[in-house]
Amino acid sequence: MKRRSFLGSSVLTALAVSASGFIKFDGKNYVGDCETTSDILGPFYRPNSPVRSNLVVKGDKGQMVELTGKVKHQDCITPYKNAKIELWHCDSNGVYDNSTSEFKYRGVTFSDDKGNYSFQTLLPVPYDAGGGQMRPAHFHLLISAEGYQPLVTQLYFTGDKYIENDIYANAEFAKRRILDVSDSQNGKKVIYDVSMAKVMQAEPASLDKLLGKYTNEKDKTKTIEFFKYNSSLWSKNEVFGNEFKYIGHNTFEYPGLPKGNSRTLTFEILGSGEIKCSMNSEYNGKKTSYVFWKA
Repeated sequence: MKRRSFLGSSVLTALAVSASGFIKFDGKNYVGDCETTSDILGPFYRPNSPVRSNLVVKGDKGQMVELTGKVKHQDCITPYKNAKIELWHCDSNGVYDNSTSEFKYRGVTFSDDKGNYSFQTLLPVPYDAGGGQMRPAHFHLLISAEGYQPLVTQLYFTGDKYIENDIYANAEFAKRRILDVSDSQNGKKVIYDVSMAKVMQAEPASLDKLLGKYTNEKDKTKTIEFFKYNSSLWSKNEVFGNEFKYIGHNTFEYPGLPKGNSRTLTFEILGSGEIKCSMNSEYNGKKTSYVFWKA
């Protein structure tokens, strides 16, 4: 295991373990190639959703659907018992419940002894994400399993006409997450199996040094605040936050962006104890850079 030093006197370290999407010989067969890819968390994640597998809201109109599947260990075979699966999605009007105590269309369940999980809900619908930019219908999932990196991902549906022009759903790595909606006795069914993976993570004690509010170097009215959740670095937004994954060399990356698009945070701890955060983004060929200093 390699340790990576953080700049300055403080140290931010990580464990380089392994990644998903591999093939190995188990003595009889070649197994693997079961990569489960991540996607953007989106701005509407809320923690502490109620534990429930039935998310149907009485009186709401829409197509009943069961989302079901299996959570597996990194070997792509062994079921993972008691993984935590969080599901959230919009209602039939394309609106997320971001504030009420009802946590509509949000819920948590846990995988059983055989790794199985299931939700009953309504199929989400496409919606305008702003300026006429239509997002295809999708489920959001956050899956946590001890010993593995929490997985943030989105599920799309075969035949959705908005997938073609969506930079996230139309990305190469999203193909395995465009799922068939099949008929079942009680409505529709969507099946999604998950294989967890161990990836590079920052040590919690070192991550703590980076938390807090930062101020833009040029515009003091602009700030960004970092906090820790699920052992990862997050930046606050109006709902909860955006997650960043540690990728080494003092840098965190916003996961799931399409090829050619990126957003990274690179931290530097100076000898004076000050912490500098450089934010670099690229979107459709346009690059932007900002510098923030910890308040």
